[in-house]
Amino acid sequence: MAESHALKSKQLFPAIFSRHALEYQERLEQVMARGEARGRMRVLELVDAQPGTRVLDLACGPGTLSRWLARHVSPGGEVVGVDLAAGMIEVARAARIPNARFEVMDIEQLTFADASFDLAACGHGLQFAPQLPVALREARRVLRPSARFAASVPVEGTDESVWSLLEGVIDRWLPPAAQAVDQGRTRALVSDLYEFGQAALEAGFATARVELIEEQVRWESAEQLVSMFTSWWSCASRLDGVDADRRRGFTQEAVETLRHAHPGVIDTTGRNHVLFAVA
Repeated sequence: MAESHALKSKQLFPAIFSRHALEYQERLEQVMARGEARGRMRVLELVDAQPGTRVLDLACGPGTLSRWLARHVSPGGEVVGVDLAAGMIEVARAARIPNARFEVMDIEQLTFADASFDLAACGHGLQFAPQLPVALREARRVLRPSARFAASVPVEGTDESVWSLLEGVIDRWLPPAAQAVDQGRTRALVSDLYEFGQAALEAGFATARVELIEEQVRWESAEQLVSMFTSWWSCASRLDGVDADRRRGFTQEAVETLRHAHPGVIDTTGRNHVLFAVA
């Protein structure tokens, strides 16, 4: 069943993401291919990887951003992806991305020497660091002077009816979501444009700014949305240990509920805060 509700981030999230690494990779590849992951794409634009540079991909997951970065640092460059979820690193290594290598590593305790990288990127990972100031100081430490760092984090926006409807069905059918007990401060920092930027400056970056990036996602049907949603880590973790009959019941009610309120195509809006800092 779902993990204990008294776990810390580094006990909870690596296990969840390791179990669902392949599903996470599939969903992320789809949204990247459709141009819907605007927060992550903005990170890649801001980092602006060039041939011959050495890039650190923090909380790299299955290596989706690493693959893009690796193409742009060739020839002569290298991408190093790190993630605390061993299952994600396994998937990234299996992809055999040229010019890229991957290591299981805590972004709050990087094992690299000072000034080891020309650039650093992070797509939707900083929000899981229980000590965000520590993670930012580590990113700054391993970057060379004037190196660029960009990171995107998802943030809550206006309450959309689609997700409200789904949450109601989820709460009726699935166990409560496991919560990390040490996430409050980090979530508060990344949710505030000013405080997020200030945290980077206090970590030693010379300049920092944070942008609000919205991304529109189009779902062809209620069935497609529910199928993808159940494979995403936040829902997939609540489905762990749920028997097949209950899964089917949940899926059926979720589809019917959405179809009734939103027949046909469904549009949703995601919000991201994108940090751009220079060492």
